[in-house]
Amino acid sequence: MSQAPVKRELPKVAILCGGRGTPLRERTQSIPKPLIEIGGRPIVWHVIQIYLAHGFRRFVLLTGYKAELIEEFAAGEQWPEGTMVECVNTGLETPTGGRLRVAADFLDGQRFCATYADGVADIDLHALLADHVEHGAAATMTVVQPELQFGVAELNGDGLVRGFVEKPRSEHWINGGFFCFEPSVLELIDENAVLEREPLERLAAEQRLRAYRHEGFWDCMDTYKDSVLLNDLWASGEAPWKIWT
Repeated sequence: MSQAPVKRELPKVAILCGGRGTPLRERTQSIPKPLIEIGGRPIVWHVIQIYLAHGFRRFVLLTGYKAELIEEFAAGEQWPEGTMVECVNTGLETPTGGRLRVAADFLDGQRFCATYADGVADIDLHALLADHVEHGAAATMTVVQPELQFGVAELNGDGLVRGFVEKPRSEHWINGGFFCFEPSVLELIDENAVLEREPLERLAAEQRLRAYRHEGFWDCMDTYKDSVLLNDLWASGEAPWKIWT
């Protein structure tokens, strides 16, 4: 008699929640950026919901600025049964890579996922994880082609304007967050490291970093204008990242 396949537990998810949110300083003087609300719920709640919808249940919030407020949020929320949300104060000024390094003991020496507390997408996290596992990379980074802030003019070779395109997608791919990491990556990071610089650059140079292309919706809340856009989408009932019921 054949045995049923063993269902493996999905990796822990580390969420970077420690920055000051300087571009939103008027709002982050009283609360940390992850607690700025979209549709009446903190944006980090939306990020966690995206992972919950895919079956992830273990979360580590890497806090810093106004850490106590994020801890109060995590402790006071009614999470689905079986969900674990723990907070690790990784320091007030610690950069992104350093936060992961400080929290290494909470990641259990296992493969883990990581993301930012201010980015939402209709991403297929199972496909991301499967791509990471299939190719055996040390790290996989989701990349996106963001919508440009302005419309662009299309020119011919003589300088005549052929027409306009309203806010097209960039031709270039950028870091969209939503990472998968093998534990060996933490060995490349010290407490002063900015994840997006030397660690990722070194992994790329060593051909140990893969890109997972996400072509659907993606946005991050860097500015007040971004928060208005995300709130408007939520209010319309057509928020693309709301993949949960």
